[in-house]
Amino acid sequence: MTSGQKKPGPTETKSILRARPQDEGIIEVAWCYYQEGMNQNEIAERLGLSRATVVNYLSEARRRDYVRITLDHTIFRNQELARKLVDTFGLKDAIVVPSSSDGPERSLDRVTRVVADWLPSLLEPGDRLGVAWGETIYRVAEAAPRLSLSELTVVQLVGSRPAAMGFAAETSSATLARRYGAHCINLHVPLLLSDPDLADRLKQEPVIREQLEAVANCNKTVFACGTCGENSHVVHTGLLDHADIAACAQQGAVGVICGRLIDGEGKGLDREIESRMIGVTLDQMRNKDMGLLVGSGPERARPMLAAIRGGYATHVATSSDTAQDILKLALDPC
Repeated sequence: MTSGQKKPGPTETKSILRARPQDEGIIEVAWCYYQEGMNQNEIAERLGLSRATVVNYLSEARRRDYVRITLDHTIFRNQELARKLVDTFGLKDAIVVPSSSDGPERSLDRVTRVVADWLPSLLEPGDRLGVAWGETIYRVAEAAPRLSLSELTVVQLVGSRPAAMGFAAETSSATLARRYGAHCINLHVPLLLSDPDLADRLKQEPVIREQLEAVANCNKTVFACGTCGENSHVVHTGLLDHADIAACAQQGAVGVICGRLIDGEGKGLDREIESRMIGVTLDQMRNKDMGLLVGSGPERARPMLAAIRGGYATHVATSSDTAQDILKLALDPC
């Protein structure tokens, strides 16, 4: 400041701070809060902002991935229920997060976020990660950190099918590949065709055959096991209608893995629709180096138990309420 210039007063300082670009303001608010430990009122006073603006800036910083808050996933793997799941079913590992008092939706959010943090530690150079579809896996992909995982290939496990809110298979696989800096192999065919012969011909096309070989050769998978009720993902996407899913449930169907129905022991149901589907088969989903089963909610325990019994899962991520339900069903299926 040169001689004769007046030093800015507090009001003028606040005005100058308000004039800074929003991006810079978001970064500085995040720094003050997370690095310097200031509370929101202190930040508002220092930077001349309203407390509401500080709250909005902190929210925006997290939305932009400027800030990522994680907990050591080891604490969830060592949780008592997680160890019970591993010991009861012979799993390689499991994570159980506390269920939210705000309900199943928030509990699922907790599960998908912890999976997003846990999954990179389960991957190694050269892995071929098969990615399923549906809302649960979509949430995992959206929550995934931005990393650069060496020599990772992400593979879409099922053909395309219109899905609400972006839950389509190609969206999840492409998002996860982008977040991990991985090579992505999409399956450029419909999941369901009208004619079995057409499905067979498509499978023989050189490009499609190559993509299906990538599907078959995945050594690791991340997937959910859906329900067999009227709100099932396969109903919402039109793969089956309400009458179809009800009839399948009467025949013993309790879960859905990559569009294919399974019974309580994880065995597939022999349905006509199978010959018209293009995607990973149930046999191809078994005996992987890692099969990470993700799910939470009161209606998910039975499908998840079926997936575990069927040999599709080596790792499980769920909430405490759902873990307890799975263990109870295993001891007393009634």
